[in-house]
Amino acid sequence: MDLHEVAEATGGTVHGEGAHLVQHVEIDSRLVRPFTLFAAIVGEHVDGHDYARQAREDGANGTLCTRPVYGNCVVVTDVTAALGRLARHNLELIGVPVIGVTGSQGKTSVKDLIAHVLEADGPTVAPVGSFNNELGVPLTVLRADDLTKHLVVEMGARGIGHIAELCRIAPPDIGLVLNVGTAHIGEFGSADGIARAKGELIEALPSDGIAVLNADDPRVAAMGERTSARQLTFGVSGDVALGQVTLDDGGEPHFTLAHDGVVAEVHVPQIGAHHAINAAAAAAAAIAAGLDLPTIVERLGTAGASSPMRMERRTRPDGLVVINDAYNANPESMAAALRAVAGIGRGRAVAVLGEMLELGDGSVEAHREIGRLAAELGFARVVVVGPGARPIADGAGAIAEVVDDVDVAIGTLSASLRPDDVVLVKASRGGRLERIAHALLQS
Repeated sequence: MDLHEVAEATGGTVHGEGAHLVQHVEIDSRLVRPFTLFAAIVGEHVDGHDYARQAREDGANGTLCTRPVYGNCVVVTDVTAALGRLARHNLELIGVPVIGVTGSQGKTSVKDLIAHVLEADGPTVAPVGSFNNELGVPLTVLRADDLTKHLVVEMGARGIGHIAELCRIAPPDIGLVLNVGTAHIGEFGSADGIARAKGELIEALPSDGIAVLNADDPRVAAMGERTSARQLTFGVSGDVALGQVTLDDGGEPHFTLAHDGVVAEVHVPQIGAHHAINAAAAAAAAIAAGLDLPTIVERLGTAGASSPMRMERRTRPDGLVVINDAYNANPESMAAALRAVAGIGRGRAVAVLGEMLELGDGSVEAHREIGRLAAELGFARVVVVGPGARPIADGAGAIAEVVDDVDVAIGTLSASLRPDDVVLVKASRGGRLERIAHALLQS
């Protein structure tokens, strides 16, 4: 579209030549190429307006901004809000159905599974990494065009009303809610508050939409009362029924899925039993999108991990295995990762764990419980990084040691790990423990 249409969609004003065409949006000036609309976001440390001239010189045909800048631009009151309006305009033009995904944990893994299954059915757009907020959702939607057959949108929330606002940007035709856990419970106040927020996705469905709900999570199952849309459930007791899960020597799950009288054997080539319920959720969403179970199961069998720092397994030349799951953490995902790695480690598993953030009043006990679980699972060693994670060591007991920071952890581990160790690295995003994983692999 040209800049005049961008201005009309966003409520902005054109400065300069409005006839210039744009066909993709970037917020990182380093990614600008010809026909880019550069969105000048003002961040905590960087003001995108300062990079507008460079973006223009690198081929951008226009800038979306809050004050006039070098070159042709569309001036708006709020760039992030304007991107949301532009994304909604794009959806109205192309008419692609939207699959919305939310939940306390597993959103990104399930989003990746859904995209992998649907891609062979036709061009599919899904978020890069965890683009799931008021900026990430518009940027995902703006990657879709009139050739796109499936659009998968991950939706996160840090408060009531957040998902409802994302649904105004990308109105869902299929809404998938995975679970209600304790992630961000410090911000919501209670699990019921989290359920209220996640259920906004289901409330946004049209009457001819489909609500895909976890039958095994009571708070999610109850969301069916918040919509007139058709419901399709998944889980042990769901319409898409998950059978007994076993793990092979590599820690990868094998199980059955059943739907509408068809039972199929499934293997997902990712580490951890929790990927079985993730696969059931993805299968239910794909069935809602029109695929049959045998086709879905075949494609799940080739669905390796695609987003970084999520049970990302790498082996050093000397045989040391490092599993980088450092993108984020909450009690449920931490427990799932520990169980998965304990099965692979066979007595040589080492857990390198940092703080789980935003857990509210229950934070200390939640960390202690993770330490106790690591000890019960037979971890040989637990390295606790940072003072905020110290209660993990209290729970783990004699197998635990506390180090002050990432640099100390790298030095301690580099000097003491053996080639047959299996190392899990996990913490909330703020800890940036992936630096430990990268350093160990380069040792």
